[in-house]
Amino acid sequence: MRILVDVDEAGERFEELIELVVRGDEVFICRAGKPVAEITGIPKGISKPGEPKALMDERRASVPPGTTSHHDDFYDEHGLPK
Repeated sequence: MRILVDVDEAGERFEELIELVVRGDEVFICRAGKPVAEITGIPKGISKPGEPKALMDERRASVPPGTTSHHDDFYDEHGLPK
């Protein structure tokens, strides 16, 4: 089931919304009636807290050495787009 919840209401009902996600419902957080975020569950194959990091490390191994996630070449010295 798809559930749309306003931001203020989501804050008050967060635990209930988590339970809805766990049972398989789609929960969308709305602002001014438009969805802006979604609460998602952790995939069922991941059972230990360290597993997401292990998956990220595995993916990161395919990134060439020296690659960074910053995009300084797109911005000037004031942080404005070039």
